[in-house]
Amino acid sequence: MATTEHPPSRLRAWMLEGLADMGKGGGQQVPQSVPEPEEQAHTGQRWWRVMCLTGVDYFSTLGYQPGIAALAAGLLSPVATVVLVIVTLAGALPVYRRVAEESPHGEGSIAMLERLLSFWKGKLFVLTLLGFAATDFLITITLSAADASTHLVENPHLTSALHDKQMLITLILVALLGAVFLKGFLEAIGVALYLVAIYLSLNVVVVVVGMWHVLTEAHVVTDWTSALTTEHGNVFAMVGVSLLVFPKLALGLSGFETGVAVMPHVEGDPDDTHDNPKGRIRDTKKLLTTAALIMSVFLIATSFITTVLIPEKEFKTGGQANGRALAYLAHEYLGNAFGTVYDLSTIAILWFAGASAMAGLLNLMPRYLPRYGMAPHWARAVRPMVIVFTLIAFLVTWIFDASVDAQGGAYATGVLVLMSSAAIAVTISARRARQRNWTIAFGIVSAVLLYVTVVNVIERPDGVKIGACFIAGIILVSLLSRLARAFELRVTSVQLDPMAERFIRDMASRKIRFVANEPDRRDKAEYRDKIEQIRADNDIPGEDFVFVEVTVLDASEFEAGLTVRGEVLHGRYRVLTLESSSIPNALAALMLHARDTTGRIPHMYFEWTEGNPFANFLRFFLFGQGEVAPVTREVLREAEPDRARRPRVHTG
Repeated sequence: MATTEHPPSRLRAWMLEGLADMGKGGGQQVPQSVPEPEEQAHTGQRWWRVMCLTGVDYFSTLGYQPGIAALAAGLLSPVATVVLVIVTLAGALPVYRRVAEESPHGEGSIAMLERLLSFWKGKLFVLTLLGFAATDFLITITLSAADASTHLVENPHLTSALHDKQMLITLILVALLGAVFLKGFLEAIGVALYLVAIYLSLNVVVVVVGMWHVLTEAHVVTDWTSALTTEHGNVFAMVGVSLLVFPKLALGLSGFETGVAVMPHVEGDPDDTHDNPKGRIRDTKKLLTTAALIMSVFLIATSFITTVLIPEKEFKTGGQANGRALAYLAHEYLGNAFGTVYDLSTIAILWFAGASAMAGLLNLMPRYLPRYGMAPHWARAVRPMVIVFTLIAFLVTWIFDASVDAQGGAYATGVLVLMSSAAIAVTISARRARQRNWTIAFGIVSAVLLYVTVVNVIERPDGVKIGACFIAGIILVSLLSRLARAFELRVTSVQLDPMAERFIRDMASRKIRFVANEPDRRDKAEYRDKIEQIRADNDIPGEDFVFVEVTVLDASEFEAGLTVRGEVLHGRYRVLTLESSSIPNALAALMLHARDTTGRIPHMYFEWTEGNPFANFLRFFLFGQGEVAPVTREVLREAEPDRARRPRVHTG
């Protein structure tokens, strides 16, 4: 009995808006799959405008970085920040300029490493990196919201009314972010431009005023240098200690992954092509370099003025400069009116940094998990994923009690793991290109970043714990999803060469009979014996069969197109050869395609596979083989509920 197609409910239609097949209720008539999102054609934006979209993430760290640096390094904060800037300009920047060359469409370093590894080890490695990427982006959302609420709670005009309300305010900001994405978040480079321009302008004012006070109150520098010398002795000791505390300042390295992710928005040159976007690559390098230089100047200047002008006790938990060092100076030296404007600007850019991180999550996760078959089908839709990420952000905020300091380690871990993976990826790329000098240089950067990552994990294990939770959750959900979708028809398209089309067209005038054959010697005796066995098992006269042979390439791949080639062997045996990640899926897709193009119901004949059924299922799940006949039949049953139109499977 044919099924009736029911329209989706209004809520389901709204939640799954954008999915190509969300309304399907009946049988699939052809192999279907939601395709990968194609790159949208657009005119793009000038690189300096797109830089501001990166800047809402990168530059917004000025809201908390100086305070975290002072808390971690104390009087050494300016020296340690100089070390951070050196690593940024001499290490991270060259690495991500190379990443921009290797992945000019915003894929980032994860895609570079994905290309280096195959089969299940590649998938598991990518899932691990996705766990740390999720840590990076989600902690960006929660940490930015927590710091925004800190600026609000500590404002002199509001501190009495909002006392002890930081957790509630942070949750409201996270919920508001989720609500914006549920409604539909439009690309907002223009908004980012104004936010960054206002925020950096206000920071210039604070830095200039701070420097003026440093110059006019000469004793503050003298007091600082005296205390520094007393505490650490000579310059070499200071540099050594700075290297040890450097991992705690790693938040100042954030923003490079976002810089690569926004590459598709860069205009480039009129003659750029998809395969050779040289103008986009050049302008993205300008974007990365300019952002790094701007941030480096601000990091050094702000770490210096906050260290020498703010009492050490104010940086600690409960102090007025905790998580808001520059805002403290804005109120202290420019008055509460200017300080309130600065607070509002900081809150806005921090909140927008959360929006940038959410956009990164929505771009990153659907790029990989559904393609691997490791996420439910609805994971390609924006709104369900927004709800999932928002709920996780609520949980993270509650676990860390909306504390900026407590989340710093987790954020730094996510940032450093991604940067280390990027450095390793470009090192391998340079080695394969036989660029000896670049290989050595990137290898050194990789070693430095790996050292910083390991030290950060040892000193602040919260980050790797949170990352491990994300990794475990992603892998568990991924494997369960892959199991649940094991019998899903996942061939995106079927293309036949002229010979294959001729075989099927010739059979359509009589009866379409396929024989599933596992290729062995492929000699004349193999095909002759196979036909005799099929005829005897199924009591079929004649020899009007076409053999179908599937070669499994990478069983860890979930969906792909199918190319079918025809050939005549030994002068009489017609053979269709296919390459796929799963034998049953390839056979089912071929039969459905033959039915839809000829109007005839195909028949396919199998031999039973010997062995334990559970072991055969594991072989199918992991290696795309196993007990082919019943799995092919199950794939067909799920793809075509109408029994009368379903291709026939015979075993003997």
